[in-house]
Amino acid sequence: MGLRPARTIRNRFQKQVWSRWSRKNMSKSYVKALPHKDLKQIHNGVGKPEDYNIRYDLIACDTYLHRDNAIEAARQVIVKNLETKIPGNFLLLVRKYPHIVIRENRMLAGAGADRIQKGMRRSFGKPVDRGAIVKAGEAIFSIYLKSDDKALVEDVFRKAARKLSGSWKIERI
Repeated sequence: MGLRPARTIRNRFQKQVWSRWSRKNMSKSYVKALPHKDLKQIHNGVGKPEDYNIRYDLIACDTYLHRDNAIEAARQVIVKNLETKIPGNFLLLVRKYPHIVIRENRMLAGAGADRIQKGMRRSFGKPVDRGAIVKAGEAIFSIYLKSDDKALVEDVFRKAARKLSGSWKIERI
């Protein structure tokens, strides 16, 4: 079974987030085991933000819960395009880290499934993925450049926004 559609978890940010995980005292953890991280790097490029003159942000227009694999796919698109166009002259920062544990109450389907299933009894769910809540007005990616190249940044962010849910805007800071 592959990934479930995003519509199954899109309203999770309106509810209480039960993502507590303690390495020292596991009895205090709501979630006993964490799913693996798909987001590999949050820092791409050369140098520090202080070394650059211009900053562009990809800002969310709506509040959404984004899976870590979607954020990783958008990051890879940005890095791949910037490395081919301006190698070594940019810095990309991922502003939102996926720390929210997404749980799923797996249900059986098929013949005989009604006899062995408990339905919604004890339906806390098992951890299947991680996600990050990006609220309206918050940036998810920041690109730092030495020279202003708005057309390139708009093209790169347009391609990255296709990997993420919702509507996005680009802001120069």
